[in-house]
Amino acid sequence: MLRWVPRILCILFAAFISLFAMDVFGQGAGFWKTFLALLIHLIPTFLMILILILSWRGVWIGAIFFILSGIGCVVWQGLKYPVLYIPLFLVGFLFLINWLFRKEAQKALEN
Repeated sequence: MLRWVPRILCILFAAFISLFAMDVFGQGAGFWKTFLALLIHLIPTFLMILILILSWRGVWIGAIFFILSGIGCVVWQGLKYPVLYIPLFLVGFLFLINWLFRKEAQKALEN
């Protein structure tokens, strides 16, 4: 369970932040401007997915990058939007716990 929870939370968080990109459709711009704006708004989602792919092989990568992403979010936006930085810290710490207790989890699976 410790292996899958941070991954599932990361996918859910990526889907959540993707919802913020939907505001580009109500601006009445042309197709290409709307498409470009959508791509720009989805950059954080693409980064989350990239970090998730990298952390699937190296759990420590997810721990480092998600905790650093949370710190970056707090530095960039302050403490105004906890809905953005709390999930990043949570996923990062879950990856860290997963990495720290990976040997114990392997032993439990073998028994």
